[in-house]
Amino acid sequence: MKLLLDTNVISRFFSGDKAVLAGLNQADAVYLSIFVLGELWAGFYGGSRQKENRALLQRFMDKPNVTVLTADASTAVLFGRLKHQLAAIGKPIPINDVWIAAQALQNGAALATFDAHFESIIGLVLYPL
Repeated sequence: MKLLLDTNVISRFFSGDKAVLAGLNQADAVYLSIFVLGELWAGFYGGSRQKENRALLQRFMDKPNVTVLTADASTAVLFGRLKHQLAAIGKPIPINDVWIAAQALQNGAALATFDAHFESIIGLVLYPL
């Protein structure tokens, strides 16, 4: 199973959440979105444990089954479609979350998240934690 982690999931993992750890142990491939990384870094800069958090993130990213996903033109097409669909049904979500959902769809990954608003995205597989 391929699993893309939302920011709230990786944050809980870093905090030692056992349910998240169990979910990650089920995955063959773990993906981190470049947009999630940006959100994590924003939190690091605003926090008091920047050095520790940077080291923890680096150790996580160094695992052999962890891959960072970047965005390309195909991601942008999916992003545009999703953003339009969500607006059409009156359920917009944060922009970074639209990008994250597009990357999950593009890479055939289930999305691990604690945000219910992803349920509005048709075709997106959510991984329950």
